[in-house]
Amino acid sequence: MNKLGEITFKYRKLVLTIWSFVFLFSGFFALKLPSVLGGSGFEYDGSYKEVEKIMDEDFNIPASSLILLFEKSNDATEQDFKEYIEDTLTRIKEVKNVEIQQASPQIKDDRAFIILSFNNKYQMSQNIENVRGKLKDDNTFSVGLTGRAVIEEDMNQAAQQDLVRAELIGIPIALIILLLAFRGVIAALIPLITGFVSVVVAMGMLYFTGQKIDLSIFVLNTAPMIGLALGIDFALLFVNRFREELDMKATDAAIAKSVATSGRAILFSGFCVLLGLIGMLFIQVGVFQSVAIGGIAVVFTSVLAANTFLPALLSVIGPHINKWMILKNSNGKESSWHTFARYVMKRPVLMALVATIILITGLLPVSDMRLAIPEADALPTSYESRTAFEKYKETFGDTEKTIVYIVTKSNEDMTEKDSLEKLENVVNEIKTDPLTVEVDSIFSATQMSADELIAASKVPELQSQLVPAFEKLTNGKEALLQVKLNAKNSSPKAKDWVRDWEKRKTDLSLKVGGESKFHQEIFDEIINKIVYSLAFILISTYIVLFIAFRSVLIPLKAILMNVLSLGCTFGIIVWLFQEGHLGFHQSDIALMIPVFAFSIVFGLSMDYEVFLISRIYEIYLETGDNDKATLEGLISTSKIITSAAAIMIVITGAFGFTGIIPVQQMGVTIALAIFIDATIVRMVLVPSLMKLLGDVNWWSPFHKRHRVRQYG
Repeated sequence: MNKLGEITFKYRKLVLTIWSFVFLFSGFFALKLPSVLGGSGFEYDGSYKEVEKIMDEDFNIPASSLILLFEKSNDATEQDFKEYIEDTLTRIKEVKNVEIQQASPQIKDDRAFIILSFNNKYQMSQNIENVRGKLKDDNTFSVGLTGRAVIEEDMNQAAQQDLVRAELIGIPIALIILLLAFRGVIAALIPLITGFVSVVVAMGMLYFTGQKIDLSIFVLNTAPMIGLALGIDFALLFVNRFREELDMKATDAAIAKSVATSGRAILFSGFCVLLGLIGMLFIQVGVFQSVAIGGIAVVFTSVLAANTFLPALLSVIGPHINKWMILKNSNGKESSWHTFARYVMKRPVLMALVATIILITGLLPVSDMRLAIPEADALPTSYESRTAFEKYKETFGDTEKTIVYIVTKSNEDMTEKDSLEKLENVVNEIKTDPLTVEVDSIFSATQMSADELIAASKVPELQSQLVPAFEKLTNGKEALLQVKLNAKNSSPKAKDWVRDWEKRKTDLSLKVGGESKFHQEIFDEIINKIVYSLAFILISTYIVLFIAFRSVLIPLKAILMNVLSLGCTFGIIVWLFQEGHLGFHQSDIALMIPVFAFSIVFGLSMDYEVFLISRIYEIYLETGDNDKATLEGLISTSKIITSAAAIMIVITGAFGFTGIIPVQQMGVTIALAIFIDATIVRMVLVPSLMKLLGDVNWWSPFHKRHRVRQYG
């Protein structure tokens, strides 16, 4: 690392030139990133996806269907309402690629709906825009467009607006914190510049990644959120060390020393964050893969920029970094934080106990956490696609029941006697299940049994009447069943039903689809893989921290404190969102939030542990005195780490003011976790446990001789 600092200083102009080119090149494509993002990312290569494809290709039931919801005022007549609907459909028929799936609208009370689909599914944004252009409201009638594709399109638009809103809130406040931390304009601007460069380059990389693999729209929020917070934090800590070294050394030596110390700490911190993100890759669900890839990109660019771009920039600026000071330096004055640190270290048992009780109390509501896959209700209420979808479900949906689609497959054509008899056995078996309400099949459509169908197919006059039903519900060796269950689509009962029936041995092979299958596969994938994800994160983080600090206990303490503080965070999030306190919209916790938060925050909060313990370790190696090293390490890093935590809280917390509920939950969760880590954990637990354990903190069987030799 020292050599890297020397090389960067020597070739500083070349390094800046390369970064400038990369920044401009990436910036051009970063602006195009939203165009390659799509969908909520809740995609899994399982039966649900396979059944959707079969229904689309073999049974002409499109997965990308849209819903037109019509409404009339109370004083409008039903005839006028039908004429308004017919007039709207006439205009929609002019749209290229559009297909109307119903012969007539379904009307109930003051509402009606029509299902649309498109031949061209690869220009969905344009298709939606074309349909919307044909819709007209008046004082008597209104029409709204909704459906999965519309909701995803609106989420993309909302994500872009939320990103701008969060940056307008977070960046100015971050600049104020930097000005208070550094007391100078130039020093305060450098971390912002570094963070911005890191994010732009990463987003440019993600644009090309999005050309090869599907990336969720949540990348547009999570990547800049992580990248800005991390990039600014890394630069803040590096600049602070550089200014310290500049007071005693020439610019070249100060750069080399800063890279060797802060640069090394940044490298280990980046590894910790990276490991958390890699842990998400175990879960084969699109949204986790997308956020992990986006996070890996911004962590990589943040670490690279902090160890190359930033030292090169500081090499050019040199002593001028201390110009344009706007606040007087408070050197020599002891802050209240230092006094508090001494107070904690004098009463380590009491303070550790108090901190632990607070964290456990916050953790208690976690047992009541309800997880849900975000749907239309993730959008702000101002979006038509959300309000129309909720009205559609309210009027035409049965929230207490769910529809399951089953594709059966035989060895012979479904018109054959053996296949029909086996299909009838399967239908009858499903009907006997206590959760089944009804089963729609070729038998219910024709009001005939298998034997009657076989007999009727031999009569030419009857055979022609059966053709439409067979064409709709069978295709070669396949048959489609629609099963209504007496359970909500995301309920445990419905998920157990679809899981069990797909495994059940029947006369025909079964592929189960529908919303319940979608929920079951996503939940099962997370539950089955989360153990591997957590094991990888915890074990690899321990190894990295052990290598960094040559200690058995330091990494173990850091991991346990992180787990405890994250548990406390989750408990508070349940109280805030699930119970609707402090003005937050009452809603279930988005399914991905606990996984995202653990994977991302576990690494982010390790940053402060790494920077703090790095300085304590540095002093301990010089003095061999644990208590002195702990106190001096806390005093020397407290202000800058507190500022770094404040910036992280501001940048991520700004997303709490956005409109998409999962993004809002994510921003608040990360900000809250960092706040707990920066206060209860770092200010109370770290110093008290360091004091209690003494030299045992640094024990390692592999380095005992080294320590004895160093301290005589």
